[in-house]
Amino acid sequence: MSEQSTTKMIQTAFEAGEGVLRLAPTWVPRSFCIPGRRIKLDPRDYYAFGAHRGGIDERWFSSTTKADNGPLTTEDEGLSYIVFEDGGQVHKVLLVDAVAELGATILGDALWNQYGKWPIYSKFFDNRDPLPHHLHQREEHASLVGMAPKPEAYFFPPQLNNHGGTFPHTFFGLEPGTTKEQVRHCLEIWDQGDNKITNLSKAYRLEPGTGWFVPAGVLHAPGSLCTYEPQWASDVFAMYQSLVAEVPIDWGFLVKNVPADKHHDLDFLVEMID
Repeated sequence: MSEQSTTKMIQTAFEAGEGVLRLAPTWVPRSFCIPGRRIKLDPRDYYAFGAHRGGIDERWFSSTTKADNGPLTTEDEGLSYIVFEDGGQVHKVLLVDAVAELGATILGDALWNQYGKWPIYSKFFDNRDPLPHHLHQREEHASLVGMAPKPEAYFFPPQLNNHGGTFPHTFFGLEPGTTKEQVRHCLEIWDQGDNKITNLSKAYRLEPGTGWFVPAGVLHAPGSLCTYEPQWASDVFAMYQSLVAEVPIDWGFLVKNVPADKHHDLDFLVEMID
């Protein structure tokens, strides 16, 4: 499609909706997760990306951020599409292209002048089991691999939690008094099964209708409630737990967004933790 026709489509979509852009669902699989089946997806479609990609356990909203799911990530994975009708035909165009084209017309002057992009998105994540204890890097570490830090927040919608999954509790942070040496030891024994890093943390029972704020750099192991999650526009993370629900976590998920020369620098990996 030519640049001119794309521009025309974006303007037509914006005008047709009178400033309201209608977005298609954006489904994202995770190879290390088992879906909780609470996000209104046809049961036949949970493995629509292929079993090798894992089940779909996330639905992203208003996303101009591409998912980072390794070498098999599709070209538009995680990106939201605007859908509109014109001349009796249904068309779609990427939200990220619309933001780049219309800028402040969509975002307003303050947001556009400060960031030059749509800097956030949100999602439902919906897992049968808890996620590994992990963090989203702070600015000083995310910038080393050309990514943005990611603070995020959680809300547990009562309407979407007809069951709690296998472990509706979330570990947050590290207990007072935890030493860097203790955390380093958990990384040293990664290949011995459970590295027991959650022994250094505390789990909180999740209550539907409540939520949490999680700053970048803070370890957290989200529990198995279906969760609404507004966050900064980045898919950066590092996982510090080696075994979850009897499923081993590959070291690659710890160093996915870490400079190559630091992949086995345990002191550096510990320093990433706030």
